[in-house]
Amino acid sequence: MKTLFSLSAHRAALASVAALTLFGANLAQADVDLAKSSVIATTRQMNVPVDGKFRKFSAQLNFDPAKPAAGSASVSIDTASYDLGADDYNKQAQGKEWFDSAAYPNATFVSSSIAPAGGNQYKVTGKLTIKGKSQTVVVPVAIASQGATQTFDGALPIKRTQFDVGTGEWKDTSVVADEVVIKFHLVAKK
Repeated sequence: MKTLFSLSAHRAALASVAALTLFGANLAQADVDLAKSSVIATTRQMNVPVDGKFRKFSAQLNFDPAKPAAGSASVSIDTASYDLGADDYNKQAQGKEWFDSAAYPNATFVSSSIAPAGGNQYKVTGKLTIKGKSQTVVVPVAIASQGATQTFDGALPIKRTQFDVGTGEWKDTSVVADEVVIKFHLVAKK
């Protein structure tokens, strides 16, 4: 039987999948300021939105708006750092049915191209890998410069079941939705 506790952990795991995708899309030519940056994955459990945030990640970034095609991004996210706001939920999200953090401690994104999409909008294409499953994704990113920083904002919907996030009884999408939306705000030094 699916309990509210289990449902919340499921939501958290889904949000993590989304967060992984977003981090990979928002890369700049300098270090990301984690204190000012956020990646939030939103899923729906019993049609109620649930947010979760990744607390640990690393990124190698290279982006110049004058030469977007020369840019690149490589991101690694610690799947055990997914935070739903409660230790019990977080532990469940780390379990085999969700992220299986013991076997798959990191989710990664590696860009293959960055293309202008008009104004300050870009499309970042790359490979997203979660739980050993890889897919090519295209992430829409808005980039803004202010002073010595650049910000990267966007949202990307993904399907959790394509990455085996939510197995066993959680594969059923009637309680926890298949779609996860990853919303990100990354701040980096120029």
